[in-house]
Amino acid sequence: MTIELHHASLLVRDTDNALAFYCGILGLEPDPQRPDLGFPGAWLRVGERQIHLLELPSPDPVVGRPTHGGRDRHLAFLVDDLDRYRQRLERADIPYTLSRSGRRALFCRDPDGNACELIER
Repeated sequence: MTIELHHASLLVRDTDNALAFYCGILGLEPDPQRPDLGFPGAWLRVGERQIHLLELPSPDPVVGRPTHGGRDRHLAFLVDDLDRYRQRLERADIPYTLSRSGRRALFCRDPDGNACELIER
């Protein structure tokens, strides 16, 4: 039996705002094959996988979440040049914390408080 990840879904308040982060900062590409599902959102390509952004007016509370995204639910991305992403985050005034594991990685949050880990290959 084989099991493989196909996609992960994230709740966002504003699809365009989320796309500014995931496409503009992280460099992901939207998948134009997303059908009309009757609610706003987007599908993003991550290699052969996808992230589905699902727009809801008040998706998740951000109060009480850990400052360090490594202690919260998160998505992890492999990147080729961690320093390039650090510079992008700093230019956009997006706070981040370095991984506490000792590996070259950092944690940041999207505009809705969803945690993302960037791990250098």
